[in-house]
Parts: sequence; C-alpha cells; structure tokens
Amino acid sequence: MGNAVSIKDIARKFKCAPSTISRALNDHPMINIDTRKTIQEYANKVGYQKNTISLSLLNKRSKTLGVIIPSISHYHETAIIEGLEAILQPAGYLLNICVTNECHALEKEYLNRLVANRVDAICISLSQETFDRSLNEHIDLAISRSLPIIFMDRFYHALDVDRVITDDFKGAFMATEHLIQMGCQRIAHLHGPRGITVSQQRFKGYEACLKKYGREVEEELVKQVKFSPECGLEATMHLLDQKAKPDGIFAVNDEVGFGAMKVIQERNYKIPEDIALVGFDDIPLAAFAPIALSSVSRQSKKIGEQSAQLFLSKMNGISDHQQVTLEPELIVRSSSQRNHFSKI
Repeated sequence: MGNAVSIKDIARKFKCAPSTISRALNDHPMINIDTRKTIQEYANKVGYQKNTISLSLLNKRSKTLGVIIPSISHYHETAIIEGLEAILQPAGYLLNICVTNECHALEKEYLNRLVANRVDAICISLSQETFDRSLNEHIDLAISRSLPIIFMDRFYHALDVDRVITDDFKGAFMATEHLIQMGCQRIAHLHGPRGITVSQQRFKGYEACLKKYGREVEEELVKQVKFSPECGLEATMHLLDQKAKPDGIFAVNDEVGFGAMKVIQERNYKIPEDIALVGFDDIPLAAFAPIALSSVSRQSKKIGEQSAQLFLSKMNGISDHQQVTLEPELIVRSSSQRNHFSKI
C-alpha cells in the first residue's frame, strides 16, 4: 500500500468492524487469542503503526516525558537520564531529551515546544542563564497550565513545587570537615559558577564548616570556576602562585578537581601530604585517577530514578507536591587520606 495502513484498511481485509481490529491489536481478552494473533501478524506484515498522536488526544496522555538539562557532557546529567530511563522505559514512556547548554533562550524554546507537543510532564534542571538573569516567566507559564513540572538537581526558588535534589550543603560540609580532620590549615575552595544553586549550596557548606571550627573564609583561597578541568587547572595555578599556599582544596566537582590535581603534581607537590584534595559528584573516573580522588557522591542516577517515581505518582493522581532531598556520601580515597590526622 502506498499510504500508511490504517485500522479501517485492516478491518476491510478481515470484513469486520474497526473496533474489533483495535481490540485485537491491543490484546483485548474479548477477542479470541487465535484471531488476535492472525490480525497482529497481518498488521505487522503490512506495516501498520499505531497513531500515537490520535491516541494521546483520545486518552489525554502522550506517554512521553519532556526532559530539559543544561548539558550532556558531564557524568552527572547522563546518570540522571539513565535513572529516568531505567524506571520509565519499562513503564512504556518515551523520553524527549532537550539540552540547553546553559542557555535561557533555548530552555524557553524547548519548554514551549514540549508543552505544545502535549508531553505528560517535564523534568527540568534549569540553565545557568535562567538563574543569573532571574528569568522565570516561562516556568511560571508552564506551571499555570497545570502541567506537572519536576525540578531536578537545580531547583526552582518557589514554594509548592516538585523537586528531587541532593543536600549539596551537607556534602560540602562533610568534604571540608574531612580536610580539617586530615590536618589541613588553609583550605581553598574552587567555587562553581555564581547563581547556580549547587555552587551556592556547596560554598555555604564550606563556609559553615570553617566557621564551626573557628575559621573564617579567606577571600584569596576562594576561586570561581566553571565546571571544567581547564578552569580547575587555571584556578589552582593562581592558588599555588600565592605566597601563603593552601594545604587542602575542596573542588566544586570532580572535573575541576582533576584540573587541580594536574597542576599540583606538575608543581611537584605531594598529594595528599602537601595538599589534600576532595571533589564532588564521585564520577566513575574519580576512583581511577592517577591518585584516586576523594569525592562526595550525590547519587546522580538516583536523582533520575526518584524523579521518575515522582512523575509516575503524578500520573496516578497524586497531586500533593513532593520534595525529595537525597543524602550525600563522602567517599575517601588516596587524594585526601593522610596517615596522620587531627583528632577533633
């Protein structure tokens, strides 16, 4: 057949009502199992495909979930997607994944297109530009249409929203405290991009821990970076060029930590004896670095899994907003584990 095969075409072949064909193709028990098999085999042979758009209009469900993330170049985001897929693919859902590259305009465009395409919900990790410029109108508009919006990792600063995040503050506090326990006196922080929630929370955790132990944040020990090894490399060069050098570094993520590690080694400092180092995210490469990198695990895949479960609860009629905060875990490895450490 030149045109797409329809249920009516198959009904004419078998000389029965289209509703009978529809039931057979959907394994309805009202239709004899042998008849179902015959019709299904014929439908496959002639290339019949379900009209998902028509079905979504009929059922008011598209069985698709919009996913908007700032990047796919980092392990964290890909692990979130893996977590979503692990739960939703067996449940029959299709992920429509959009990458903003931290651009507000792209985020707004993708959000509008996903709404127009009648996705059942949207899971979103906001872009850096949206944070920096406080441009939230597109989010508010989507929420006003009663479309479920689930914030992942970088949550929206509003009450009564659904979100799944990691306690970045606590993770940063744990990392800084560990460095203090290892005897570090001057702990530097490679601070992520300002405006990003995770950067802010990790800095606050670092700051709170120093204050707990009677220390103050020293401005010259805090260097702002982007989430890349190159930025970690450059920032660490500046730290080591200072007269009073740090003996501990807490990096905003593992990739920044790898950049720091490279510079420390090139300057012939010993890790962790001269400078102890802790990252954040616990990406798989952290355990296999030249010196295994201590890191805070924020359970990236579990963020995706929990977001998927939250979405399914919405589809099952649970309207109450749910806010899930996952516990971080400090994974101590060779980059920070000193033989002699302070007892606090």
